[in-house]
Amino acid sequence: MKRSYFRPVFLLLVIAATAVTAAAQDKAKQLDEMVQAYFNVGQFHGSALVAENGKVIFKKGYGMADYEWDIPIKPDTKFRLGSITKQFTATLILQLREEGKIDLDKKLADYLPYYRKDTGSKVTIHQLLNHTSGIPSYTGLPRFFEDVSRNAYGVEGFVKEFCSGDLEFEPGSKYSYNNSGYFLLGAIVEQITGKKYEEVLQERIFGPLGMNDSGYDHHSTIIKHRATGYNKTEDGYENSPYLDMSIPYAAGSVYSTVEDLYKWDRALDSEKVLKQESKDLMFKPGMSNYGYGFVISEMNIGDSGRKAKIIGHGGGINGFNTLITRLPESDSLVVLLGNVVGIQKLNDITEGAVAVLNGLPYKEPKRSVAEEMMKTYTKNGLQAAVSQYRELKRSKSGEYDFSETELNNLGYQLLAQSKTKDAIEIFKLNVEMFPEASNPYDSLGEAYLADGNKELAVENYRKSVELNPENENGKAAIKRIELGEATVAEDVLKSYIGRFQIAPNFVLTVTVENGRLMTQATGQPKVEVTPEDEDVFVLRSAGAKLTFQRDASGKVTGLTLNQGGRDIDAPKID
Repeated sequence: MKRSYFRPVFLLLVIAATAVTAAAQDKAKQLDEMVQAYFNVGQFHGSALVAENGKVIFKKGYGMADYEWDIPIKPDTKFRLGSITKQFTATLILQLREEGKIDLDKKLADYLPYYRKDTGSKVTIHQLLNHTSGIPSYTGLPRFFEDVSRNAYGVEGFVKEFCSGDLEFEPGSKYSYNNSGYFLLGAIVEQITGKKYEEVLQERIFGPLGMNDSGYDHHSTIIKHRATGYNKTEDGYENSPYLDMSIPYAAGSVYSTVEDLYKWDRALDSEKVLKQESKDLMFKPGMSNYGYGFVISEMNIGDSGRKAKIIGHGGGINGFNTLITRLPESDSLVVLLGNVVGIQKLNDITEGAVAVLNGLPYKEPKRSVAEEMMKTYTKNGLQAAVSQYRELKRSKSGEYDFSETELNNLGYQLLAQSKTKDAIEIFKLNVEMFPEASNPYDSLGEAYLADGNKELAVENYRKSVELNPENENGKAAIKRIELGEATVAEDVLKSYIGRFQIAPNFVLTVTVENGRLMTQATGQPKVEVTPEDEDVFVLRSAGAKLTFQRDASGKVTGLTLNQGGRDIDAPKID
């Protein structure tokens, strides 16, 4: 009787489990079709994983991990994560807080004794974590990537040279995404633990969680199944520019796989790496909805009119674009890791995945109209490309993407190639297509400024700010243009050329290149200094000021370096 009584219940459970499995398989099929569609139109190239109710229902690779050896991407392919690294750095800081080794309300200078005291005594650890410190971000410094990104640096040396600029605003008063802040957090981890950042990562996170395919990336290390990073070109792909991984450091140097990031998601859903109190701090939205290493926001669920809470972060680094999105209410996860920059539609794919998980149709991807225009521009010029845009918009509006970002991206491609006049025309076309949007005017203002037309630059920046009063970039550009920048004649610049003795084994070499004054300290790369006045130049990234000294005849005899509140006289030695 007992056996007969329990049999129907058992059958019901089997039927229910079978139905769940079938539903998951159907969603996996839809997800594969969707990601494949994005791959087919050249808008995804990488590895994807989707989990629902805490379980992986889909994972697959698309494209090549290495085109030179025809090695396909798989779920265990390792990608550089870029800024997804920040959530691991934030976790280490919160772990140290749990152990009573750090107080988030204490100051940067309390934990990093070699940091400049005047600003380090104003910035809290909390402000470093949520991008409200006011410290300039080193990746935003002029010509940083052109002049610095290939060079190896020690942590302390890099902090002093590139993460110690004068504050851009009062700490805590506004949000500004900042790689310097997370570099400094990595330096603090090393200072407190007495170990290298990457060792602490391995000991506290990757090792305990079994994330055996994750680590700190080094170009010289042999890492099996590591993807190569590419740039998309008109003719196919090219290897991305070299980047020394000491530079992104705690802000962006981790590599991982979609499978390991699923393990990371499961750890965050438990208390394996952080107690609940710490996770509450991490996931508490601050200014611009940024927590600690995560953005907390909402995403549309298809066309249902409903929204889902999401906790996520993207990453961008030479050759790679990445995005991790956690949906806590449904215990779901979407991880997208790509190894071709300039093509990835990671947000669109994530939105499509969320739609599929909720039983809704996803939006079919469209081809990039900017990509088609660039091909035409290269062969037949600007007017042919503009005419093509108008014709495709008239005849194939359902096949191509005509969103605001398309023309904007094309305009910036032309700016990067110093084709400023043509970039202006593309941005003007974008303004025509989107007259009520702020960003096209901001971009047009930037192009006019690059072309030397300050009047039209200000006019367009003002329109951008009028449409979006929160456009801080536009406000800063207007202020900068209207205040004007000091200029120094090239014959005066040449009078500064020489070598200046700052210390017995430390010399500052001054040169002039293309009308710019360049300085190079012993063992360091060349950097540009900008004029505040004749004989007075600043290096804002290092919080330094150079004042050249002249004798009665007007000859430069030395300089005074002001940095960290100290004046150092440096005589000219040749």
